[in-house]
Amino acid sequence: MTYVDDRGWRHDPWDDTDHTDATVVEHTPGEYRKVRWAVWVMAYVGLAGIVIAGLVGLWYTEQVNPKGAPGDPITFTVNADDDVVSVSERMHEQGLISDAGVFQWYVDHHGGLELTPGYYLLRPDDHMGNVMRVLRTPPSETFTKVTFPEGYSYEKMGLRLQEKVPRLSSVDFNVAATDGLLRSRFQPEGVNSLEGLLFPDTYQVSNGESEAQVIVRMIKLMERVGDQENLETGAQALGLTPYQVLIVASLIEREAKVPEDRPKIARVIYNRLYLSMPLQIDATLYYRQDGERPFGELKALDTPYNTYLYQGLPPTPIASPGRASIEAALHPASNPSQGDPLCMGLPDPSACNYLYYVLADEDGGHVFAVTLEQHEANVQIARDKGLLE
Repeated sequence: MTYVDDRGWRHDPWDDTDHTDATVVEHTPGEYRKVRWAVWVMAYVGLAGIVIAGLVGLWYTEQVNPKGAPGDPITFTVNADDDVVSVSERMHEQGLISDAGVFQWYVDHHGGLELTPGYYLLRPDDHMGNVMRVLRTPPSETFTKVTFPEGYSYEKMGLRLQEKVPRLSSVDFNVAATDGLLRSRFQPEGVNSLEGLLFPDTYQVSNGESEAQVIVRMIKLMERVGDQENLETGAQALGLTPYQVLIVASLIEREAKVPEDRPKIARVIYNRLYLSMPLQIDATLYYRQDGERPFGELKALDTPYNTYLYQGLPPTPIASPGRASIEAALHPASNPSQGDPLCMGLPDPSACNYLYYVLADEDGGHVFAVTLEQHEANVQIARDKGLLE
C-alpha cells in the first residue's frame, strides 16, 4: 500500500526492509566490482596454475627423456659404497643425465634401484628408464663379444680388447700377459710371456671382468684345446715339449694362408731342425718389429727371433696358433715318396725331404721343394708373377 508522510515522501511496500525479501535487496556498485575482481583473480590463478603445471611437466619430460639421439656409450663405475644419490650426482657430473634430483625422483616412483658394484655402459642423454634398466642388470650378466683371430700376438689381442671394451686397457693387458703372475700349464720355468698360450677365439667379456680375468679364460681354453689334441703325448712322440710344439704351431699360423699348406710347412720345420739348418722363416723377422721396415733391414737385425741368423726355434711363440695349426704341428705331412717328381735325379732318392717353400699364387698358397735348385727356380717364378719383392 502506498501513502504519503508528513514530509511528502511517497512510500512503497518494498521500502520497508521488514517486508522485503532478501533476494531483492540491491547491492552497491562497489560490491559488484569486488566480486568481479575476485572472480578474475581466481580465473587468472587457475590459468597460471595450468600453464605452470604444463611447463613443469614439459621440463620434467625433457629431463627424463632428453631431445635428440643418445650419445656413444661411456663406461660408468658403481662402487661398493654407492647409493642412488651418489650415483645420480656422479652421472650428472659426467654428463650422463641432465638432473640428479629428477633421476632420484624417477627411481623412487619406478620401483627403486638396487645397485651392484661394477662397470656399466651408459649412453649420455638416454631416457632415464634405459639408464635404470642398465643399472639394474648386474655387470656379470652384461657381455661384449670380442673376437681374437688366429695369428694375433698378445699385444694385438690387448688392442682388440681395448677397442671392443673401452674400459679395459691394452697396457694392463700386456702387463698381465708378461709379468709371470698368470701362468699356463704348458709354460716352462723361466718364461714369463704368455705369447702363444692364449687361445684365439670369440669370447663374451662381461662388464665385471678385468684384463687378467680375460687372460685366465684364454689360458684355460688353450689348455683345454691342447688336451683335446693330445698336445703333451704328441709332443713327446716328436721329441719336443708341449711349449715347443706351440712355438712350431705359431710359425705355421703366421706362414700358412691355405689349410693344405699347414702340414707341409710343419714338415719343413721339423726337417730343418733335424738337419740343424736355420729355419729361415720370414714371419719371425717381423715379430715385435715395425712391419713397414724393409725386409732387408729386418733380415740383418740381430735378435733371438732372427731365424736366418740363429738355428733352432725362436725363444717363444710369435703368435697365438689356432686349432688347425696345432693339429698340423702335431701331425706334419710325410716327405715326398721316392717316385715323386721332386725326388727324381737325387743321388739318394730315399733322402728326399721337404726343405723349402715359397709363395706360388695370390691366394697365399705355397710351392714346396727338396733342393736349393728347385727352390731358386720357384722363387724366380714367384718374382715373375709379382708375388715377391
